[in-house]
Amino acid sequence: MRILVIEDEKKVSNFIKQGLEEERYIVEVVNDGVSGLEMAMNNQFDAILLDVMLPGKDGFTVLSELRDAGVSTPILMLTAKGTTEDRVHGLDLGADDYLPKPFSFDELAARLRSILRRSSPEKTTKLKCGDLVLDTVSHLAFRFGQEIELTTKEYALLEYLIRNKNRILSRSTITQHVWKHSFDPESNIIDVYIKRLRSKIEHEDGSKPLLQSIRGVGYRMRDLHHEKNHA
Repeated sequence: MRILVIEDEKKVSNFIKQGLEEERYIVEVVNDGVSGLEMAMNNQFDAILLDVMLPGKDGFTVLSELRDAGVSTPILMLTAKGTTEDRVHGLDLGADDYLPKPFSFDELAARLRSILRRSSPEKTTKLKCGDLVLDTVSHLAFRFGQEIELTTKEYALLEYLIRNKNRILSRSTITQHVWKHSFDPESNIIDVYIKRLRSKIEHEDGSKPLLQSIRGVGYRMRDLHHEKNHA
């Protein structure tokens, strides 16, 4: 999951970045409102952490311009001013949540998980796709009750696929949300990671695969229970 942090206090942004990366998020940081707005308008993010007091353009202006432009990315506002008036103003402009400074990282992470849940069909911290379960708090994956050992990048890839289950995702879309940088179009890095992931989550029992390749397009995580119920 790719997160944009728009925060001008370097100490705070570094604290957030380090913590989120330990939680297996991909994190981009910008330190002013103008750059933050440009970054959010021109790139795909799963959530934005937006400070109110910013140079260039304040957080309320950035928020308002993003929503006016039709950007629906979940936004968590951060502010040193925790007044009711500020919170109401931010929420009315389209913020999804509000966190006054100073805050603990645990609360920040919990609020981030919360706004991500609201924008996802899954409303719990445990994401499911058929018999596959991903716990977004413990960062553990299970299938048929058995834990699956995943690397940090494999976990990030699996979380993104499950959050978008039953959708066909192109390689470029996966790259934007799971990797921090773009690859050469000829690179097979996505295919390599998909192959590794498939070897860990699939069962060689003749059952339909959860992770499906769509030739020439990309990949899709299929919820077999969903298909069965709608057959």
